[in-house]
Amino acid sequence: MASFTLHGIPVSRGIAIGRAHLLTPAALDVKHYLVPEEQVEAEVKRLQDAIAEVHRNLQELWTDLPKDAPTELGAFIDVHALILSDPMISEAPLDIIRSRHYNAEWALVTQIDELSAQFDEIEDPYLRERKHDIQQVAERVLKVLMGSALSVPPPLAGEEGDAPQMVVVAHDISPADMLAFRDRGGESRSFVGFVTDVGGQNSHTAIVARSLDIPAAVGMSQASRLIEQDDVVVVDGDAGVVICNPSPLVLEQFRARQLALTRARKRLLKLKKTPAVTRDGTAIKLMANIELPDDCPHALDAGATGIGLFRSEFLFMGRGAPGLTVPDEDEQFEQYRRAVVAMKGRPVTIRTLDVGADKPLDPTEHTALNPALGLRAIRYCLAEPQLFLTQLRAILRASAFGKVRILFPMLAHAFEIDQTLGMLEQAKAQLREQNIKYDLALEVGAMIEIPAAALALPMFVRRMDFLSIGTNDLIQYTLAIDRVDYEVAHLYDPLHPAILQLIGMTIAAGQKAGIDVAVCGEMAGDTKLTRLLLGMGLREFSMHPAQLLSVKQEILNADLSLIAPLMRRIMRSMEPGDILEAVEQLQLM
Repeated sequence: MASFTLHGIPVSRGIAIGRAHLLTPAALDVKHYLVPEEQVEAEVKRLQDAIAEVHRNLQELWTDLPKDAPTELGAFIDVHALILSDPMISEAPLDIIRSRHYNAEWALVTQIDELSAQFDEIEDPYLRERKHDIQQVAERVLKVLMGSALSVPPPLAGEEGDAPQMVVVAHDISPADMLAFRDRGGESRSFVGFVTDVGGQNSHTAIVARSLDIPAAVGMSQASRLIEQDDVVVVDGDAGVVICNPSPLVLEQFRARQLALTRARKRLLKLKKTPAVTRDGTAIKLMANIELPDDCPHALDAGATGIGLFRSEFLFMGRGAPGLTVPDEDEQFEQYRRAVVAMKGRPVTIRTLDVGADKPLDPTEHTALNPALGLRAIRYCLAEPQLFLTQLRAILRASAFGKVRILFPMLAHAFEIDQTLGMLEQAKAQLREQNIKYDLALEVGAMIEIPAAALALPMFVRRMDFLSIGTNDLIQYTLAIDRVDYEVAHLYDPLHPAILQLIGMTIAAGQKAGIDVAVCGEMAGDTKLTRLLLGMGLREFSMHPAQLLSVKQEILNADLSLIAPLMRRIMRSMEPGDILEAVEQLQLM
C-alpha cells in the first residue's frame, strides 16, 4: 500500500491514529429502475415511510443529546428537520414517482440534483452553502431506503480483543452523524478522528470536533477519493496533515507524539485548583460556556471560576417540533436555579434567547432569506415581548439563589438597549407586585458581536455593567464571511487587523469606564491567541470546559511585562504576515 500525505485545514488539535472508515455518498449506489403502474403508490409509501423514519431518528438524536454535546449541535439537527419537512423534499419526489414511475431512490436523487443545480447558481454564499445541508438530509433518507444506516465496522483481522480505532473519512459529515458514530461505538469502539474534503476552521463540524476534543482536519479536497477503506490513517490536528499508510518509522513517531500529548493532558489536571495568575502577578478570570444546567459539573471539574455564558436557547430548542412548546416561566426558573445552585456561589452569566440564523426556535417556521442578518437574538425577543418578559422574570427569580448576571445578545442601537432595559424593569416591577424576591444588585451586560456596537462603545458603557465580546459573530460580520461556508472559510481570520482593532477598542473602553470585559467566542479557547488577548488587556476568558486548563497553562507561563512591547507592534501593524510572525513570537515568551 502506497503512503501519501494530504494537507488541509487544522480544526481540532491532537493526534489520531486508526483505520479509515469511508462514508461514501449513498447517491452513488442508487439503483435506477421504473416501477409498474400498479406499484406506484406502494413506492410512494416507501419513500414516505423513509422520510418519517428520518424524522424519528432526528428527534431521537435531539432527545438523547449527551451532556457534553457541543453548543450548536441541537441547532443543526433542527435545521435538518426543517429541510426534511420542506415540500421540495417531502412532496416533490413523490410527484416524480407518480409522473415518471421512478423508484423512490431515483426520484429523490433526481429532485436533489435539480435543487443542487439551482443552489449552485445563487450568488449569496450563505444560501449557496445550504446545498450541503439538503444533500446531507437526502443521504439520511437514502440510507433508510437502502438499509445502509451508519454502523460501526467489525474488528479487523489481527485486532481481536482490541476494538478498532476509526478515523472517519468523508466528503462531508454532519455534526449529527459525528455524534451517532461516537455513541454507537461506545467508549472503546468510537471514532478517534475525522477527515473531510470540505469545511473550514469554523464550519459546523469543526466546532463540534473542538467541543468533543477529537482531532480533525478538513478541506482536504480529494481525501475521500484517495483514501481507501481500512487504510491506516494518521490525523495531525495541529498541522492539518493526514498521512495515509505511513511507514513503520513515521507511525512510531506519531504514536510517541500521541503518548506525549496524553501525558501532557494528565499533567494539566494538576492545574485545576491553581489560581490563574500570570508570572508577573496579574489575576485572570477563567469562566466556562455551558448550554444546560447539567454542564455545570464539567465546568467545576475544569476549575472554572464561574459561568461566563449560559446559552439559554438550548432550553427552548428540540422540544418536538412540529407542535413546539416554549418552556413556561416555572420550567425556565427551575433550570436557571439549578445552574446557579450547582455553581456554589460562583457567578452565572445567562444570555437571553439567541435564536435565528442557524438556531431556529421552530424548524417548521419560514426562515428569512439570510437569517444571520434577520430577526434573531435581541431583535426576536423585542418582537415577542411576552416570551421575553417570561424569560426575564425566570432569570430574575433565579438570582435570589446566587450571583446571576444577564447578558443581552446582538445589540447595535441605543433604542434597542433602552427598550431591552425597559423590559427588564417591567419584569422587575411584575415580580415586586407579587412579592417575589430577586437580586436588587443584579448586573446587566451586552454582547459586542456587531461592528456597529464595537464602534459605538460609549452608548454601551454608559448603560451596561459589563461587556462580553462574541468573537465568532464579530469576525463573521466584520469580514462579511459566512463562517460555515467552506468556499470562503480561508478568509475567516481572527488575526485580521480590523478584528484586532475592534477587540482592542472594546477592552480599552471597558477599562476606561471601569467595567469588566470578557471574550466568550472561539478565540477565548485558542491557546495560540491567549497571550495576544492578555496583551490587549483581557482579564476574563470564557470557553468550553474542555479548553480551560490548556488556556490556564498559557496564562501561568505568561509575563505581561515581556508581552507589552510586542503588542504595540501588533496593534500598529496592518500587514497580516507581520501580525502572524509577532503572535508566534508571543507564544515563545
